[in-house]
Amino acid sequence: MKKKLPLAIQIFIALVLGIIAGLLLQGHADFAENYIKPFGTIFLNLVKFIVVPIVLFSIMSGVISMQDIRKVGSIGIKTIIYYLCTTAVAIVIGLVGGNVFKGFFPVLQTSELTYEASSSAPIMDTIINIFPSNFIMPLSEATMLQVIVMAILIGFAIILVGDEAAPAVKGINSFNAVFMKCMEMILKLSPIGVFCLICPVVATNGSAVLGSLAMVLLAAYICYFLHMVIVYSIAVRTMGGMSPVKFFKGQLPAMIFAFSSASSVGTLPINMKGCEKMGADKEITSFVLPLGATINMDGTAIYQGVCAIFIASCYGVQLTFPQMITIVLTATLASIGTAGVPGAGMVMLAMVLTSVGLPVDGIALVAGIDRIFDMGRTVVNITGDASCSLVVSNLEKKKG
Repeated sequence: MKKKLPLAIQIFIALVLGIIAGLLLQGHADFAENYIKPFGTIFLNLVKFIVVPIVLFSIMSGVISMQDIRKVGSIGIKTIIYYLCTTAVAIVIGLVGGNVFKGFFPVLQTSELTYEASSSAPIMDTIINIFPSNFIMPLSEATMLQVIVMAILIGFAIILVGDEAAPAVKGINSFNAVFMKCMEMILKLSPIGVFCLICPVVATNGSAVLGSLAMVLLAAYICYFLHMVIVYSIAVRTMGGMSPVKFFKGQLPAMIFAFSSASSVGTLPINMKGCEKMGADKEITSFVLPLGATINMDGTAIYQGVCAIFIASCYGVQLTFPQMITIVLTATLASIGTAGVPGAGMVMLAMVLTSVGLPVDGIALVAGIDRIFDMGRTVVNITGDASCSLVVSNLEKKKG
């Protein structure tokens, strides 16, 4: 039996073929727009369709499974606060990095891709709009922050109801599994989607888009590096009581594995071993790291920030400050929800773009090199998990 190519390689090949086809069709952009792009649009519609149920059920499922947190009270609270804070910092670094590099990103000149940014609401309105006033509307309009708040509220309610809610727990976990499988099926179409979306863009814009992909990758990797060196070094030194050099040395095997496998969950056993060698408490490590592999996605958050700025600048849109706050909130909360989904970065990016009214089509520009982003962001994700296990271990020791 022939071995199947991994999906990431299929997407990358589709990107290259789409670029070649686009360059060949430069004189026939109308053909590309009218007959190739519609298939890309179908793929995007399917991605949009799956985003809301994935977020709703995976967050509810995640919250319900955290009832263990009551047993490990203080550890759970410290862990979640640490994860949320580092993720928020990561997305800010991503947005700053994206803005620094913005001058190098192109504006795409096509009638299809021009886009008018909706005028942004004041900050207090943005905060009010996080909370839903209606059960159906956030789901039907894909208002991501409201969907996330709903999922967290319902999840907590189920925990508080206790045994009586057992059928609901079973139902939510089943739906979560069903929609995850649905997501997998849709992502299998991504090579076709990427080919059909990138080809018309290149046919209309020529090679201007290509150089910009190298720039957006460079911007993301610089932000990854800065986040690890600055944020984790400070955290490990001040709260973890360890020298950053010793930490990164001990973390190296896990980082290399994460870079080559691009899988946080796959890196878990190596990460656990490394943390225990560095002196983290075994009980704490076995709680903090699996939770981190599921909900802590600093690298993915940086990628959201850089790509949101990149896609906005491709469409000639200037993101306002409240819109950037919305990106920080959406990406931070979404990182808890979309964890463990294959291609989670793209699903989260669809949510982030939707939250600030940018066209989801923009994902096509970065989807083909998603694997290259993914390798770096997985390294950041698992290093964040390890830093958390050392920090929480140290804080608990001091308390004891």
